Amino acid sequence: MIKTKLALFLLALLVVSCTSSRPVVRTTSKPKVTTKKQPVSQTKTKTTTAKKPVVTTSSTKSESTESKQKIDSEVTLVATSNIKTYAEEIQIYVDNFKEIAQNNMRAHGIPASITLAQGILESGAGKGKLALSANNHFGIKCHKEWTGESVKHDDDSAQECFRKYEHPSESYRDHSLFLTSRPRYSSLFKLDKGDYESWAKGLKAAGYATDVKYPEKLIGLIERFELYKYDNEVLSRDFKPVKKEVIVAQGGDYYTIQQGDTLYSLSKRFNLTVDDLKKLNNMSDNAISIGQQIKIK
Repeated sequence: MIKTKLALFLLALLVVSCTSSRPVVRTTSKPKVTTKKQPVSQTKTKTTTAKKPVVTTSSTKSESTESKQKIDSEVTLVATSNIKTYAEEIQIYVDNFKEIAQNNMRAHGIPASITLAQGILESGAGKGKLALSANNHFGIKCHKEWTGESVKHDDDSAQECFRKYEHPSESYRDHSLFLTSRPRYSSLFKLDKGDYESWAKGLKAAGYATDVKYPEKLIGLIERFELYKYDNEVLSRDFKPVKKEVIVAQGGDYYTIQQGDTLYSLSKRFNLTVDDLKKLNNMSDNAISIGQQIKIK
């Protein structure tokens, strides 16, 4: 009887000890797994997301700087081309065609500065449709005497006939022949070959362009990009335009455009926006010319 009771007691003790050990195994193993892994994954996520704003901020600043530099060098050309181009593009154009313009000056007497300025203005520095499709840099139409190739292009009327050339140099030569062969331009050839201001005004007076600002645009391009230097080389002289003094009138309400000025640079100088300047001066485009007076108040 005593042996039976002792056996039952030992059996009960064994059951209790087995039952109490199982929860200990569960609670110690599971917390170790979760507490170690979760903080590590959270730390990695925070580190990854922290890097993104740094990259975004630096690229935004870079793009903003580049954009401002490009705007500051912008020259808007509004004539037959109606093309927006930039100072560096115009300089490349000048480098490509300056010798051709000088050769035409020697042969036909038209200032190289005028020819280059007209080419820049009329062709959008070579980016206009006629320049690209027909090598026509001066917008010369077919007229009755033209027997060469042609292209159709909308101008004063729809699908007008314009001359097409194999090479831009032919367009430059034809421009010179166009001016020398028409009586209405004969007065130009009585002018000093280096007097680009009189030539620019004479072209407008003879009816070359209907744009009232045409002379100012030509003069502005010639002085801004120093195209008169190519006249100097042909004429063997060292002419430099007199720098126009800043004219301040009506209590400082007006400013006279100087070489290198753009609407963007002036807007920063006088604490205005480009749109403010255009509204003050009833301007439809960004074209400005050296010597031009604009309202700043």
